[in-house]
Amino acid sequence: MRTITLIIVHCSANVEGSVLRMADIRAWHLRKGWKDCGYHYVIPTDGTIEKARPLEIPGAHCVNHNRHSIGICYIGGLAADGRTPKDTRTPAQRKALKELLQQLHRQFPNALILGHRDLNPNKACPCYDVTYTI
Repeated sequence: MRTITLIIVHCSANVEGSVLRMADIRAWHLRKGWKDCGYHYVIPTDGTIEKARPLEIPGAHCVNHNRHSIGICYIGGLAADGRTPKDTRTPAQRKALKELLQQLHRQFPNALILGHRDLNPNKACPCYDVTYTI
């Protein structure tokens, strides 16, 4: 198993209520020439935790931080106008994300849990302060 030092939360930058799933993101990433979905987990609006890349394989979700991180993406992150960053997580997504982060924190207790925006200040992703989620 890889050494994990970061657990990074992302949003998909889709409008609130989007029905995208992990398979949609995987297809998009494959069209870009990537080997797989860039995230390890995707959480659609219904709160399902969908596994993507195996944890043993580095993701493709945060430049300069993929080697030692786990990437989690919730579907949403934009207001209905399609431009304004917004915390669009449904109650089911909030619950699922909290449970997944708690599980991963138990498995990797020394890993920091951050939002993508904490590592790249040019990003609004994930549209809320992750440090207050746990």
